Amino acid sequence: MIKFKNPLRFILFFLVIIISSNSFAQLSVSPVFSNNMVLQRNKPVVIWGKEKPGATVTVSFDTQKKSTVTAENGVWKIWLKPLQVSTINKDLTINASTTLVFTNVLVGDVWLCSGQSNMEYPLDRVSKRYKAGNKGTDEGLIEMENKNRLPIIRYINVDRNLKKQPELPSIGWINGNDSGVKLVTAIGYFFAKEIAEKTGIPIGIISSSWGGTRIEPWIPDWAYQQSPIFKDSAQTPDFKIDGVHPGQMFNAMIKPMLPLAIKGILWYQGESDLIIHDHATYAAKFSLLTNTWRGLFNDKKIPMYYVQLAPHLYTKRKDLLAHTAQSLPEFWEVQTSSLSIKNSGMVVTTDLVTDLGDIHPPYKWIVAHRLVSLAMAKLYGEKQTEFSGPKYASMKINKGSIALSFTHATSGLTIKDATDLSWFSIAGADGNFVPASAKINGKKIIVSAPTVLAPTQVRFAWDETAQPNLFNNAGLPAIPFRTNQ
Repeated sequence: MIKFKNPLRFILFFLVIIISSNSFAQLSVSPVFSNNMVLQRNKPVVIWGKEKPGATVTVSFDTQKKSTVTAENGVWKIWLKPLQVSTINKDLTINASTTLVFTNVLVGDVWLCSGQSNMEYPLDRVSKRYKAGNKGTDEGLIEMENKNRLPIIRYINVDRNLKKQPELPSIGWINGNDSGVKLVTAIGYFFAKEIAEKTGIPIGIISSSWGGTRIEPWIPDWAYQQSPIFKDSAQTPDFKIDGVHPGQMFNAMIKPMLPLAIKGILWYQGESDLIIHDHATYAAKFSLLTNTWRGLFNDKKIPMYYVQLAPHLYTKRKDLLAHTAQSLPEFWEVQTSSLSIKNSGMVVTTDLVTDLGDIHPPYKWIVAHRLVSLAMAKLYGEKQTEFSGPKYASMKINKGSIALSFTHATSGLTIKDATDLSWFSIAGADGNFVPASAKINGKKIIVSAPTVLAPTQVRFAWDETAQPNLFNNAGLPAIPFRTNQ
């Protein structure tokens, strides 16, 4: 028997008992659900939360009404049948010991935007740093001043957090007229705006990024333990992958939203892996991240659209490993190889840099537009939309020259803002590359140099500062490449 000499301690003790005994007495739901949210169309939608053990919980939305009984730990999940697109605001009601009503709910497509600082880069930062006139109109400035944003676009921003917790660190969904929109990923904002304008489908953007992060912490530790490639490095307690503890961002900023139904993933990351560590295993990690997330979001076909890193003076950084000016092109090559992942797509940014010393290219709305082209061509029925710049396919050695063939050149090849093609180099069997002359010949490029009489290989944009001018007639830049791989 516990004895209390101080009456105040007696009162506090029983308050703790009462609070503990009622820890699940209050109905709760994951913060990924709130007013103004978008529910994913055409897929089963799961709603989950907590209530006291053994309680009956009922979810009502549109014409559906589903019930379940909570488990011993108070957790409950309810699956709604696939929903049809809806631009009409509706209520989602959850009944148990109390009633929760979420208003202004739409049904459309939900996109997860993740990565490091170039994806985290918020809308207001675009408007503050870049004035009109740099490259056409400053869309960031226009959108920050826009008072009539589309009502069918909604956003949820996930706060930076490293704690292992069951709840998503977020204040919930907002609409475009909320002041919090300034904190939303600029790429995600412009992506949602253009998709919604083109299709009329409500778009929800989940912004979950963290500047400076490597890819390893976005992948759960158990995924490495199950991977044939990484399992030998993941056997010890508190293991690291290439010097980094895995799963930190995943546990705090992705796991709490699982198993939410989503349409697709937009990914912009890799700078930190290039700067801090050898990138030889990046392709395997990116594949592991993609396949792991797809499984956890209950759709193995979820699109993964990602952004190739932009030109930058990495060799001038004090935190860079002993890399060369070719380290970034090698990373570009790794990123390009990830196009072998089914339902993936990549956009190129070699033309979007105004300052090679700035790792954050300004034109986020152009990056978003290129991601939109991917989505429109692959998901939204515009199959004739070109979604990639010229991609090297094959070469043919002729006497004194090499003819290069490309995919995504059906519309034709063109030189942008110049008379001569730039950033081509050529070499013979000795591997000594020299600047080359390159000419467009129909849908091919003919490359040669007077000092290389018997050429065997070509490189294009093979330098961290390369901002080449080869495009297709759809206005998309060619993907950097080398032929000797």
